[in-house]
Amino acid sequence: MKNKNDNTFKAERVTLCQDGKYRWVYDVNLFTNPTVFFDVVKVMLLSLVIMVAIVLLMGLITGNLEWDLVKSMGVGFAWGSLFITGLTLVGYIVYALIVGGKYTVLFTLDEKELVHQEYGKTLEKAKLIGELTMLAGAAGGRVGTIGTGMLAASRTTMTTELKKVRRVIPRRWMNTIKVNLLLDKNRVYVKKADFDFVYNFLCEHCVNRKK
Repeated sequence: MKNKNDNTFKAERVTLCQDGKYRWVYDVNLFTNPTVFFDVVKVMLLSLVIMVAIVLLMGLITGNLEWDLVKSMGVGFAWGSLFITGLTLVGYIVYALIVGGKYTVLFTLDEKELVHQEYGKTLEKAKLIGELTMLAGAAGGRVGTIGTGMLAASRTTMTTELKKVRRVIPRRWMNTIKVNLLLDKNRVYVKKADFDFVYNFLCEHCVNRKK
């Protein structure tokens, strides 16, 4: 981790800014980091599981639950899973190609919350890094202005209150930390050099997580 006093720091590294928050930019390579794909497939398969469970439950309630029905539903689930996975893969590849194979995320982290801001491909990374560098070394009166500008430029934002986090799961090989609530899931991407710092920070401040 590098702080605001280090003139050689890069915005991709975790940076302590004037407002007391840690920030860093990460380019997620959609082809080498399959986290997004896995998450989409899980959601799609969960929908299929719920549908199958409803059909079986209705059969149980009406007394029509027979082995043939269970068998056919099992076969249907298997084929449905393959179809959904294949369709999701095609859609994922198309999406990755459209956005140039990656998307840029700005993370903001403090003792209370984690903010995951995804940026559109039209936003130049150099401009974002320049703004972040300014934010790291700006005077207090300038912090709010630059921070508001970055927030306005973001396309998608997810904010997670650390006290509500149930699990913090490291995935070092993907430079990813899963931050899971009861229903929502956030994803933290961080370079290897700062991975342990961010992971330990989350573990320390997610006081209600399962250990």
